[in-house]
Amino acid sequence: MFGKQIGIDLGTVNVIVHVRGKGIVLREPSVVAISLVDNKILAVGDEARAMLGRTPETIEVSRPMQNGVIADYVVTEAMLRYFISKVCNRLERRPEVMISVPVGVTSVESRAVRDAALQAGARVAYLIPEPLAAALGAGMPIGTPTGNMIVDIGGGACEAAVISMCGIVVSSSIRVAGLKIDDSIAAYVRRKYNLIIGEQTAEQIKISIGSALPLEEEMKMEVRGRDQVQGLPRTITITSSEVTDAMAEPLSSIATTVRSVLEKTPPELASDIIDRGMVMAGGGALLRNLDRYLTEETGVPCHIAENPINCTSVGAGRGIEHLPLLKRALEMT
Repeated sequence: MFGKQIGIDLGTVNVIVHVRGKGIVLREPSVVAISLVDNKILAVGDEARAMLGRTPETIEVSRPMQNGVIADYVVTEAMLRYFISKVCNRLERRPEVMISVPVGVTSVESRAVRDAALQAGARVAYLIPEPLAAALGAGMPIGTPTGNMIVDIGGGACEAAVISMCGIVVSSSIRVAGLKIDDSIAAYVRRKYNLIIGEQTAEQIKISIGSALPLEEEMKMEVRGRDQVQGLPRTITITSSEVTDAMAEPLSSIATTVRSVLEKTPPELASDIIDRGMVMAGGGALLRNLDRYLTEETGVPCHIAENPINCTSVGAGRGIEHLPLLKRALEMT
């Protein structure tokens, strides 16, 4: 029996798994809960994320992926094994796996990802640069000699790249993305209202009322947290314009990264990009008005990919089907 062909988007915030012939079969947070008493893994994914910020001292809840690369090898391997076993039947042949990695990873970091996948049960593991996978998943014509620009905004990193002939011509990445935006919202609330809020609350504010540009109709949201002075629970009301101010710095860093790629792009490809525009993928692409913000900052039309969150895992899955074409761009060592 043939083994499954699996594409994995091993993200800082979520792990998304695509199986050839079935599509997206799994999306869970890349969070692991570990018992510090006996060093055993208690929960992975959704179950572990529910424990974030709510555990006693004997349980540690952590993200083994930081900025798109492995921060804790042992925990990442256990997490991968858990997700692969959820997707594959024990009686089946071990799967072929393609995993997306950030574009600027070192050989040590990429070897860690490949080894973790093999130890977790993969028969063979390929690595594909994230922008290439996102462009494939977004359905961009990357095999043609035309310029295709992709901006992939995930949880840990933002990567912008120009792709032509199945390879990355110019790229740039910055470790500022979804989580840094959440941090900036939490810091703003702490600074302005003396209120300490958790990671999940900051993310909820961003999703509910966050916008890269001021909204015509202002939105409001009640936020609960702990008063920094009195130490007691307190509720405040925050507006969408305040959230826009809070996010200004990380969004400016993202725009600078996109601009730096455009500045380095060869003139022939740059003219293609002005015609076609750039495509945004990744969960960060769902932030209100981010496409308009990048268009204003760069002067290049910006479009959001269909289903941006899934682009990278779908592209990793398609990458296995197009292996002969992609061999030039992939690290096959």
